[in-house]
Amino acid sequence: MASLENTAAAVASISDVQSSRDIRNLAIDMVGIKGARHPIVVADEDIKEQSTIAEFDMYVDLPPDVKGTHMSRFIEILNSQDSALSLNSFKSLLEQMTAKLGATTGVIRVSFPFFARKNAPVSGAQSLMDYQVTFNGRLAPASTSVELEIVIPVTSLCPCSKEISDYGAHNQRSHVTLKVEATNSVTITQMIQVVEQEASCELFGTLKRPDEKYVTERAYENPKFVEDLVRDIAVRLNDDHGIRRFSVAAENFESIHNHSAYAVITKN
Repeated sequence: MASLENTAAAVASISDVQSSRDIRNLAIDMVGIKGARHPIVVADEDIKEQSTIAEFDMYVDLPPDVKGTHMSRFIEILNSQDSALSLNSFKSLLEQMTAKLGATTGVIRVSFPFFARKNAPVSGAQSLMDYQVTFNGRLAPASTSVELEIVIPVTSLCPCSKEISDYGAHNQRSHVTLKVEATNSVTITQMIQVVEQEASCELFGTLKRPDEKYVTERAYENPKFVEDLVRDIAVRLNDDHGIRRFSVAAENFESIHNHSAYAVITKN
């Protein structure tokens, strides 16, 4: 008992340097931790519990008269999470962080690989496809915003190459980066499907020979410039009145050039 009392007394006597006064009178916009990896469980549509590894950036503002923030509290917040992370629950994580750090503004960026189980188009062979997903959130006194960002790999086939060639056409893998802020509930799965449906063809983890024939011919019958790709996706997003703002960018890793083709459409 005496040992515990001595320990408690020793802890109480340790100076809280972070909370001491700073005389430079300069507020800090964002201070916190960057690149902290932590296991999480993600929920999306019918996916109730998908375990993955996320990388967190977590920041708060700091008043001009306070020397430093309490860095350990960010990790304590991550360690205390016992429910699945989703777009709907992400706002509460922002609120929890700002409250625990005594801040008025908070920013969290969490990025993780998200896996979707897909069936090959002909054989039905099952496999997993991975997508890089990021939640970007900012809580401020006047407003709170949560943005979903997904990098979705697809196939694109060049309309010009198809038109001018006697046979064949060059195609390539493309990365579509979609950023969406919605007024209603959008899901990771829903946004992936929108992009894949507008590509020359979607990608699969496993393809048998009949599937490979299908995806090759599907892309050939559905050629798209990088401009077509972003415009067709933007049309779909514009039709969804629950989406407040978005950005859709496509990068085609050209198979006949040593550079990429790139296009972006933004709606603010």
